[in-house]
Amino acid sequence: MTVMEMADLGKMGGVAILALSSFGSALGAGAAAPAAIGVWKKSYARNKTPPFMLLAFIGMPLSQMIYGMIVMNRIGTLCDLNTYLARDVVSEAMQAAKAAGVHDWHTYVPTEIMQHAMSALEAAANNWHALLGIGVFGGLAMGGSAWMQGRAAAAAADALGETGQGAANYLMALGIIETVAIFVLVFIGRTIG
Repeated sequence: MTVMEMADLGKMGGVAILALSSFGSALGAGAAAPAAIGVWKKSYARNKTPPFMLLAFIGMPLSQMIYGMIVMNRIGTLCDLNTYLARDVVSEAMQAAKAAGVHDWHTYVPTEIMQHAMSALEAAANNWHALLGIGVFGGLAMGGSAWMQGRAAAAAADALGETGQGAANYLMALGIIETVAIFVLVFIGRTIG
């Protein structure tokens, strides 16, 4: 397997964590929204002011998607050849390629510098299986957190609509569920480096 193929497999870990955390966010927001809509409907039917806080309950599961994007960007950086090339080298190579009318500027990077960058990329890409695993398992954990947070947000929306009280308590409970995804983000970040 070539270095670039290993790097691509590592990048799939980044795609996996974004996709799985986003899927969980969609499930979570999808679980919370109908409950909030029901509360709003009842409020309008009774000519009461609907609680605006319900919008926060619907949106809370979306943060896990952002955490997935953060990890995806970190994995993408690790598996990108340009990470291991100095900006001035890339700029000079791009200018030389443009002047020659060539699209692929990589051929204009000095051989020794390119070999060093490829070696650094290979060291990172050799761990493609770990990056893929991080993406799949981290994405499942973040997505699960988002989904369960949305289910809890649905109950919070119903409770707030029924009583008009307890918004702070409900947000704290949702925050505890959010903590799972934050821990996953932090510990994955420490693992990746």
